[in-house]
Amino acid sequence: MAGSAKNTEEPTAEAQSPAEPELSYEEAREELDSVVRRLESGGLSLKESLALWERGEQLAKTCEQWLEGARAKLAVAMAEDTDNGDGTADTPF
Repeated sequence: MAGSAKNTEEPTAEAQSPAEPELSYEEAREELDSVVRRLESGGLSLKESLALWERGEQLAKTCEQWLEGARAKLAVAMAEDTDNGDGTADTPF
């Protein structure tokens, strides 16, 4: 098993950035809006409704991941911009 001791394959995109969602924030939000409209319109079977609900949960999680990433980047940028040099920072959150 000499071949298994050495992995020369490139890491997959998922391995490189596991936290990054596959859809953009805008794509996920748009699809989530569509899912909600379909659920609210009714007329779906229970199986279809559950499948849509689960998809909506996935999309909401994707949106939240994007928002958390943006919040973290904003916090870092604001900390860099507002550091008073004395170890204190004027950040709004």
